[in-house]
Amino acid sequence: MAVTQRTAAGVALAAVCAVALAGCASGTTGSREGAHGAKAAAGAPAPRNAIGLIGDGSTEYTGAQPHLPRPERLRRGEKPPQFVVFSWDGAGEGSQKLFSHFRKIARANRATMTYFLSGVYLLPEAKRDLYRPPQHSPGTSEIGFNDDEGIRNTVQQLRGAWLEGNEIGTHFNGHFCGPGGGVGEWSVEEWKSEIAQAKSFVKSWKTNTGMKTAPSLPFDYDKELIGARTPCLEGQKNFVKAARQLGLRYDTSGVDNQVWPKKKGGLWDLSMQLVPFAGHSGEQLTTDYNFMVDQSGTQTEGDPAKREYWGNQLRDSLLKGFRRAYGGNRAPLVIGNHFESWNGGTYMRALDQVIENVCNKAGVRCVSFRGLADWLDVQDPATLDRLRGLNVGEAPKQGWASFLSGRPAPAPKGVPGAPAVRP
Repeated sequence: MAVTQRTAAGVALAAVCAVALAGCASGTTGSREGAHGAKAAAGAPAPRNAIGLIGDGSTEYTGAQPHLPRPERLRRGEKPPQFVVFSWDGAGEGSQKLFSHFRKIARANRATMTYFLSGVYLLPEAKRDLYRPPQHSPGTSEIGFNDDEGIRNTVQQLRGAWLEGNEIGTHFNGHFCGPGGGVGEWSVEEWKSEIAQAKSFVKSWKTNTGMKTAPSLPFDYDKELIGARTPCLEGQKNFVKAARQLGLRYDTSGVDNQVWPKKKGGLWDLSMQLVPFAGHSGEQLTTDYNFMVDQSGTQTEGDPAKREYWGNQLRDSLLKGFRRAYGGNRAPLVIGNHFESWNGGTYMRALDQVIENVCNKAGVRCVSFRGLADWLDVQDPATLDRLRGLNVGEAPKQGWASFLSGRPAPAPKGVPGAPAVRP
């Protein structure tokens, strides 16, 4: 992710870092045999309207996802919910078991989340040459590949997470940042190739690992995948163009203030956000990596004596941002993190505390990006325009009942809250 900090003097850009999954490694070149890119895996895919295995059985269409919130239009004078989105870049189950840990925390606190899977976490080291990254040699990846145990554990977590109502997005594949072939230099067509390959590694993990009898992922990834976050928050312009052509619905690769979102390039712009930086006069981006760089530089194991303070600083900053929105304009709070135990796991501890603190409050909905996009899609455009007119932390002076008292436009047919259709 990009490291972005806003201070009183403006916005400063720091160095970026590729994030590796524990247990992944790069090494020798392996076989080219197996499923790759946009090629179809063995076997005919199930009809789109049928429940059954897809391709080689790596995925399976099992019907509508369970536990998805039902989006409804705001009524006249109703205060908007306070949405909070917790999301994870490169989501995979490594030796630290953080994927399974945060699934447990989410269940205990009535939350669903978005897990941005890196496709190479389902690609074994021996099949690394199946990945053809734009502007790089085949089999190249800044975050390595996976082994059979890592793939098996990650698939298990993806399956459970989806069945619990969480979203499986994508963080693409090789996590290339900066000059010399980084994602910021990719064309629209190169982004399409990267997206196709990210899908393929999910849809053909059984072929690529030989785990033919393992349980399938319970979703059609072509339907499931509706949004993404780019590596290092780079390459957004051409990614959005590619994503729109491919039917995706949102992007969360930008940096924004705590205001109500709008569409950008045809996609919901659900950008990362700047929140008050506890102990500082400026603001910081809502991601653990940015806090770490400010606190210990690129040293992931900084001074042990400072780790508790560093974690508390992340926690307190996110809570400041939450309170500013909760008591103000009610703009959704977007938080992005990594399954990493940087600085002794202090940021993971802090996230536990934030989730437990905010997700059980009245009027708060801790949802995935899919849940937020679904809700935005059914709102009256005029209502959203009014909400966007509120500044950071600004509550309506006359109160919510008066602020949103205007008669909303009729909801389209099929949208919750629409008038009944006469036979």
